Amino acid sequence: MAKPISIEVYNPNGKYRVVSTKSMPGTRWINLLIEQDCRVEICTQKKTILSVEDIIALIGDKCDGVIGQLTEDWGETLFAALSRAGGKAFSNMAVGYNNVDVNAANKHGVAVGNTPGVLTETTAELAASLSLAAARRIVEADQFMRAGLYDGWLPHLFVGNLLKGQTVGVIGAGRIGSAYARMMVEGFKMNLIYYDLYQSTRLEKFVTAYGEFLKANGEQPVTWKRAASMDEVLREADVISLHPILDKTTYHLINKESLATMKKEAILVNCSRGPVVDEVALVEHLKQNPMFRVGLDVFEDEPYMKPGLADMKNAVVVPHIASASKVKLIDT
Repeated sequence: MAKPISIEVYNPNGKYRVVSTKSMPGTRWINLLIEQDCRVEICTQKKTILSVEDIIALIGDKCDGVIGQLTEDWGETLFAALSRAGGKAFSNMAVGYNNVDVNAANKHGVAVGNTPGVLTETTAELAASLSLAAARRIVEADQFMRAGLYDGWLPHLFVGNLLKGQTVGVIGAGRIGSAYARMMVEGFKMNLIYYDLYQSTRLEKFVTAYGEFLKANGEQPVTWKRAASMDEVLREADVISLHPILDKTTYHLINKESLATMKKEAILVNCSRGPVVDEVALVEHLKQNPMFRVGLDVFEDEPYMKPGLADMKNAVVVPHIASASKVKLIDT
């Protein structure tokens, strides 16, 4: 018999029962559901990732809808359980939905929602942060300082890469990829090369206009190029940020062969999906190329890293925090 799952209940007499598999920031989402006469049950179980069995226990015999997380496997088993309980809606708290079997949801008559657009700037900002941290070796220098090893300035101490005038490469120039590109081009006066199946006209116009602004002010203009292939980006860019969707065509997009294509002192950033990068191949590449650097927010087997990655000084690794930012609300 499954152990009971601990929950926190809001509006206990609500007409509709909605379950959230995680506590989420703020209270507005709770209040919106209460306004629609929902009983809101939030799982407070002290587990980072709930199992399928845990979620089935949460759903119970009667459940109208579930708010779930990208770490959960929403397939045939869970949608069947939700349908049996009378559920008609599942909301994935994520932009992506590679953890959701949409066909299974359709089969059981469950509508699926996600949150497109809300993570554009925050994810792009973290990708830019990782790019800068890797380029200027900030984490290495911080650890050096905290260890009490600093005994005076030296010309060769933690020499990093100056971004100005270098080329930033973007693979996947959708909302997030384009936002990241704009930050790097305007913030650091980098040239852009990007690869996407679709032309990013707005991004091209932005870089062109910024280049003209720099030229008019006596500075070297920035440039852009749409690459004919991903390999072209890998060969030419100094900093490469990955922003593709995850499907069978992008699984291990970055592997031993593609890593070998990149410059020896290149920087690779991934804030998209962990399995886009072959982590085993990446660890080996980092070992063999100490001037190659990487910034990762996502991992192939989250929450775990492949053996050896945590030991790499030329890797900046953070625990999937691209969405972890607060919006400052302005009264109007």
